[in-house]
Amino acid sequence: MSAPAPAPGYLTEALPGIGGRVRETPEDFRVEEIPLYPPSGRGDHLYLRLEKTGLGTLEVVRILADAFGIPTRDIGYAGLKDTRAITVQTFSLANADPDVADRLKHPGIRLLEASRHGNKLRPGHLAGNRFEIIIRDVDADAGARAGDILAVLQDLGVPNFFGPQRYGVLNNNDLVGLALLKGQWHQAVTSIIGDAERIRHPDWRAAAEAFARGDLAGCLRHLPPRMRDERSLVEALLQDRGEREALFRIPKQRLRLYLSAFQSRLFDRILAMRLATIERVWAGDIACRHDNGACFRVIDPVAEQQRADRFEISATGPLFGRKMLTPTGQTALLEDSLLDKFGLSNDDFRPGGGLSLEGDRRPLRVPLDKVDIEVNGNRLRLCFALPRGSYATSLLREVMKSPLDGVTC
Repeated sequence: MSAPAPAPGYLTEALPGIGGRVRETPEDFRVEEIPLYPPSGRGDHLYLRLEKTGLGTLEVVRILADAFGIPTRDIGYAGLKDTRAITVQTFSLANADPDVADRLKHPGIRLLEASRHGNKLRPGHLAGNRFEIIIRDVDADAGARAGDILAVLQDLGVPNFFGPQRYGVLNNNDLVGLALLKGQWHQAVTSIIGDAERIRHPDWRAAAEAFARGDLAGCLRHLPPRMRDERSLVEALLQDRGEREALFRIPKQRLRLYLSAFQSRLFDRILAMRLATIERVWAGDIACRHDNGACFRVIDPVAEQQRADRFEISATGPLFGRKMLTPTGQTALLEDSLLDKFGLSNDDFRPGGGLSLEGDRRPLRVPLDKVDIEVNGNRLRLCFALPRGSYATSLLREVMKSPLDGVTC
């Protein structure tokens, strides 16, 4: 099994970054959803626009379920938002009593607006996100440097990398996904428990060391209580269950996240290969329209390049799966060669057990909007907007060109 892929290069390689650090406090990182549509004011779903601090999206779902006395499955949201931030996002609650919203009390939640609509919010039901980020301890000429970098990104686009949030704290979620696809159950189990040398948490590290020695009881004894899925996995192994059966005790939602991480890693690899010509479309590319996400095959690259230059369209990369649109020409050769390195074909993204991947195409770049920079001493305030499905880390790594430890946005 290969090691985690190295970090890709920069689109703005020739421009020095500003350095600095982010996420010192939740107040340093503010994210606000840009709704895809306004609530109509009528319907069976109560829409709550909330400002939350220090809480993850799924934590808020549980809080709302308890407060309104409804199942978590009746609560919808458009996207997952991080814990270490101030975030503004909307939740939909089916058949919920609106009077409860006025009585909602939690130190990390503030109600901004309540309305009604006819449908449940689903992942992706947002136009994008607005960010306001404080970068501390920046270089003296940070404002000018950031301005130069952002001008290039506004012209060419922001590389649409998935980045660290997809790959987990050990940067190996994709390796678990690959092992699941290839039926390498032992490798999948080992990767989930983790390499002790990469684990900082002392109890988790002790558990991983015990697992490596074959001491399953010791591993279970040391695993932190919050690692419920890992504990369930080890308990099954202690009961002499096979490794495949033990793995499938993990909720399918999490197993799909591992598979999705491998999809994401392959996309990031393709994007890294095409980074120097990110604004170009090739004959045989699958391109997408930025206004509605519709994909089409590029037949006349000269004509389509004019649309790409206006940022109406962009080339896409693969999220491999059984329904993915396949390119032709040079693009197909590039994507097929990457699969060959892992001994896979597109048809292999059907591991069974209800885990098949549909597949999709993802634009290699996204437009950058509403940019604003303000420097105050050694702090830089950076505001910008990105479309849904893209991550602020891709922009921050270009601007800072320094490690983004702990940033998942």
